[in-house]
Amino acid sequence: MEYAKSIERLRTIMDELRERCPWDKKQTIQTLRPQTVEEVYELGDAIVEENWQQLKEELGDLLLHIVFYSKIGAEKNEFTFDDVIETVCNKLVSRHPHIYGSVQVENEEQVKQNWEMLKLKEGKKSILSGIPPSMPAMIKALRLQEKTKQVGFEWDHIDQVKEKVEEEIKELYEAVDNGDQQKIEDEFGDVMFALINYARFAKVDPELALEGTNKKFIRRFQYIETLASQQGKSLTAMTLEEMDALWNQAKKEEQ
Repeated sequence: MEYAKSIERLRTIMDELRERCPWDKKQTIQTLRPQTVEEVYELGDAIVEENWQQLKEELGDLLLHIVFYSKIGAEKNEFTFDDVIETVCNKLVSRHPHIYGSVQVENEEQVKQNWEMLKLKEGKKSILSGIPPSMPAMIKALRLQEKTKQVGFEWDHIDQVKEKVEEEIKELYEAVDNGDQQKIEDEFGDVMFALINYARFAKVDPELALEGTNKKFIRRFQYIETLASQQGKSLTAMTLEEMDALWNQAKKEEQ
């Protein structure tokens, strides 16, 4: 296979499917959207697992969606696949004046700051306007903090963030004691936001950290299920103390 021609092959296949396949002919940008979101999550899983074979396949699936949207855009005389490529090329050049211009930068933080300032010059009304409303809340919180950091809205030291976490946890406990459900929800959100900020200062990706804990929980709980089955027991018939003993056994096995 001549790989240099692969992208044209993909575009030709897309043209043929759009013309001849009953399913592909019916798709719109609205019907494709949930599938695209699913593909992005599958790509994310491959990245977390560092599964290079899966990563290659998921990138291909995502590329297919880009070509598909571009095909629909061309049919509606809105844009073509070439327009998509040219647009991102132009954006990269304009937002890297330290490479394609005379701007001088000393580190990656200055690159990020310039990036955000250039976006505002391009017409963005807020430094936060590029964050999708539908983005998952934890990732959104992280991106909000990263973006506002670029204009100096940032704590000076991790100890200040620690104090904020402790302050928010105290307020959460007070809300729980008072029994105000709306206040509890508000304060819990504040705790989560502060913890994500703390994770950022500690150079921890909160999404990856939580997913690691999720995987660990699944692994240990399934170990409990296996042991209980081997002992001829049902989890619903076991006490919490019995299950906790199996949980501790699972932890020892991992060590």
